[in-house]
Amino acid sequence: MAAPSPGTTISSAERQQRRGQRLVIALPYLFLLLFFSLPFLVVLHISVSDMDGIRFVNLTSWVDGVLTLKIKLSNYIFLTSDSLYIETYWSSIKFAALNTVLCLIIGYPFAYFMARSPSAWRPALLMGVSLPFWTSYLLRIYAWRGLLDEQGIVNAALMALGLVHSPVHMMYTPFSMTIGMVYTYVPFMILPLYSNLVKMDLRLLEAANDLGATPWKAFWLITVPLSKSGIIAGSMLVFIPSLGEYVIPELLGGPSTLMIGRVLWDEFFSNNDWPMASAVAVSMVVLILIPLVVFNRYQNEAEVSGRDARA
Repeated sequence: MAAPSPGTTISSAERQQRRGQRLVIALPYLFLLLFFSLPFLVVLHISVSDMDGIRFVNLTSWVDGVLTLKIKLSNYIFLTSDSLYIETYWSSIKFAALNTVLCLIIGYPFAYFMARSPSAWRPALLMGVSLPFWTSYLLRIYAWRGLLDEQGIVNAALMALGLVHSPVHMMYTPFSMTIGMVYTYVPFMILPLYSNLVKMDLRLLEAANDLGATPWKAFWLITVPLSKSGIIAGSMLVFIPSLGEYVIPELLGGPSTLMIGRVLWDEFFSNNDWPMASAVAVSMVVLILIPLVVFNRYQNEAEVSGRDARA
């Protein structure tokens, strides 16, 4: 709404409309302030504080008219110099990236099939994708232990078919953790891809077919570029929570599957080192913000290019 010119009176209806617009904008910011910014600032405060037994030492002190600010950065310096934390962060990034790639490989064909299926089938297919969410997340992960254990269903089936002669060790390995992560997060890849693919103009594929393009070439040159926003959105929805995953590495992973979520739990509750644990949490948030910034930048560039194309 354009600003009124000098001397123009604003009606009560316009004032109410502007107050409503400000309220609609203010509510999400208030939500972020209360449930993200303030808790994050508390954790940041703990990460740069020192502990005197079980009490946190104040960062500021006022003595003889001199205000002193004491910030402890040794925890962050230790994070960059200790090989355990560096390996843990790198391992978390690798597992999260692998999970994202596998979810994309599995989820894209499924989302494509859903988007191209008859409209009468789509509600049932969407319900099938969202059906796992009707069950407890913890129970779904724990059920994989009964499947992948040495006395589990998978090994029993392999031995019954004569494919193996002794149980295969699958539990508490990177394989079992990867299986659990892909199973958990593949719906988060399918749903954004489906919402993007179902809105695609199929006349573009018909035009490519009329111009002599093969279905495979039309898929790579038309469908994949037009679904790029869905790919990026799904990848962010999978990569970001996978990076800080704790339950799956704890239940399905082993000692060789280092994840930052498990290290964070150990620092908080096993070592009782809250400043160090808070430094790990802050570093993880910063690590997560990097792909978010990249995604937002891509979204802004896409919106600008879209406006330019329409103009």
